[in-house]
Amino acid sequence: MNPIAAILLDEGSLPNTTLIKALHSHPLIEKGIIVQKPEADTPEGDFVLLKTPYPLGGAAVLTALEKARPCPFILFIPSPRGVGITAAGIDRLLQKVRAGTAGLYYADYYEDTPDPAQIRMLIDYQAGSIRDDFSFGPLLICQRTVIDTALGTYGRLGESRWAGFYELRLKVSRCAPVVRIPEPLALVRSDERKIASAAQFDYVDPARLQYQQEMEAVASEHLRSIGAYVEPVCRPLPQDSAACPVEASVVIPVRNREKTVADAIKSALSQKTAFPFNVIVVQNHSTDRTGEKIREVATGDSRVVTIVPARTDRGIGGCWNEAVMSPHCGRYVCQLDSDDLYADEDTLSTMVEMLCEGCYGMVVGTYRVVNFSLQEIPPGLVEHREWTEENGRNNLLRVHGIGAPRAFPACVLRQFPFPDVSYGEDYAAALRISREYRVGRIFKPVYLCRRWEGNSDANLSREQENRYARYKDSLRTREILERIESSSGEGTA
Repeated sequence: MNPIAAILLDEGSLPNTTLIKALHSHPLIEKGIIVQKPEADTPEGDFVLLKTPYPLGGAAVLTALEKARPCPFILFIPSPRGVGITAAGIDRLLQKVRAGTAGLYYADYYEDTPDPAQIRMLIDYQAGSIRDDFSFGPLLICQRTVIDTALGTYGRLGESRWAGFYELRLKVSRCAPVVRIPEPLALVRSDERKIASAAQFDYVDPARLQYQQEMEAVASEHLRSIGAYVEPVCRPLPQDSAACPVEASVVIPVRNREKTVADAIKSALSQKTAFPFNVIVVQNHSTDRTGEKIREVATGDSRVVTIVPARTDRGIGGCWNEAVMSPHCGRYVCQLDSDDLYADEDTLSTMVEMLCEGCYGMVVGTYRVVNFSLQEIPPGLVEHREWTEENGRNNLLRVHGIGAPRAFPACVLRQFPFPDVSYGEDYAAALRISREYRVGRIFKPVYLCRRWEGNSDANLSREQENRYARYKDSLRTREILERIESSSGEGTA
């Protein structure tokens, strides 16, 4: 008997006939199982065919695993559209899984052509890589015994429509490591892959609510199983009796934004409030005309406070810390990025009033994505209604962010300063604060997120995408480990 059973979980309508033929003729493949929707075209060949409305659901994955017996190794292809296999791909996967002790192996791949310049390098899996859109590439291989152990220890897969494979890989990850093979072992046509920048907002798309609820339930069960789940009980806020120069501060960190910084400052100054506020602009050693633009807007308005850090290596998080720790900082602080605008003159009042009324460690609003001319562009209104009072602080470990704008009691940010980086600093703060304190949500648009070619996350290279994804996963890893430690009583939060 050949050692491998291949399972193709195909949600497309047209089967990948080239891939199916390659698998059918491969000397290491004993059998193949294709799970596809009822309306999909039936592929040629003698593969086992399972028709179901939900190829990625729990029942479909379990049925496919049963059909794969008695093969000792399972090759998963969760999205076979556009996938090809290199000459030595399956041989190398089998070699690795036979020689190693990991529960699941995945590998880099080529995009479009087997050229060294076209290698799509993935990132290594961490304990915090629990998001359901973690990229494993097109091929994953696992020992049958590890799957059986995971399901025997943590229970069968639930009755899901989309979360079956996600649940399986999380259960497997509890039993054994998940390991990347840093070699290109497959080929994928780039036009068959969802562009990452479009996919990152899937979790806030109202049309995908049921899908996201399934994923959230699976992720929460995983956190419970490993001891990292946080119950919906929040600590009271620390008392802040210190004198403050103003009630609130709008904080604008900026470096080299000569085209947008004046608009941001004017937007902040236009706010109508019943309390005194200032605008703290942290001018991070810009090399363009940003400093000049700030001076032009600030002239004659004492509410604008400009801080230039003593150090020249501050990230956005470090600039935030400079503002919060300064004697100019108000009792509350509200975010405004140097690219963006408040939606109207009431945004600051809305954010601060909610902070004052509730015992919140942070308050998060709703934003609208617009272009440089302030015309709405996809994804449009981003409400983050995936957040719930009961489980938001756990689901935050699964998703990419918490939303904008963000406002905080200054004393909370002094307790939990931002990491001194320029990407993910806000996500890090949200994870840490939400573990301890209640988070308030405002589900009306109060902020305009302006997307243009000058954004720091525009037109990212593959290397930058990987670096950012790796960093956010590291934040999740640290948060998970600290939650486990805290819940076990072996350490402090």
